[in-house]
Amino acid sequence: MLEKIDLTRKVSKKDYKSVMPGLRSRLYNLQKASWDAGVPVMIVFEGWDAAGKGTSIQYLTRRLDPRGFKLHPIRLARTYEQNRPWLWRFWNKIPARGEWAIFDRSWYGRVLVERKDKLISEREWQRAYRDIVDFERGLADDGYLIIKFFLHISKKEQKRRFNHLTSDPLTAWKVEKEDWEHHRNYEKWITLYEEMLERTYTEWGPWIIIEATNRNHSRIKIFSTIINALEERLKALNALPVGPGIVAQADVKEAEPTAAEG
Repeated sequence: MLEKIDLTRKVSKKDYKSVMPGLRSRLYNLQKASWDAGVPVMIVFEGWDAAGKGTSIQYLTRRLDPRGFKLHPIRLARTYEQNRPWLWRFWNKIPARGEWAIFDRSWYGRVLVERKDKLISEREWQRAYRDIVDFERGLADDGYLIIKFFLHISKKEQKRRFNHLTSDPLTAWKVEKEDWEHHRNYEKWITLYEEMLERTYTEWGPWIIIEATNRNHSRIKIFSTIINALEERLKALNALPVGPGIVAQADVKEAEPTAAEG
């Protein structure tokens, strides 16, 4: 599935500069509207190392009202967290009504890193799939809007980005030994990712694949997806703010495919 994704998609700088200001303005207004309407929002970022999860989140939150969202960078569970049900630490991060919670990686680590590195048994990660679907279903039934992104890049592009980061002493720390190990096992990770995407794609929590080679394209798709989801939910609640709609993703003219770029 992931191998069939067109990773050459890109948006020209001209189109990006013409579209992005309107998207950012609309998203800001929708954030306030979701606060006023009491709509809790959960935005999940998963994907390859160096695919741009952190920079996408940084750009997404730059113009949002900081009072209305919390950012949660997720790492392996700490000792005291391991002594509780595994989803406990994520339940503690669920946003209040009207607030947003943005996750830089998430509960999906249970069926990815923890599974791949054999930190848990097969019985535990198999059960985790059921737990995840039930977890998200319960939240959706309670009115939560769940938006899940998977940022996808090729093995060649990932290596290029790793080399670029390690060439600068100020960013070299971002690439660790385990990142290169994951890179060498790119094909095995594809199998894990595809299984995760297939088993956890639901009506209430669908996955959005982001072709992340070109950052102009990925940012527009991320913003457009969030805006469309918010507008649909707020419209159903008769709480959609007055203002111009967004430019549909299909209406943004894409530049001709070129060599992969970061």
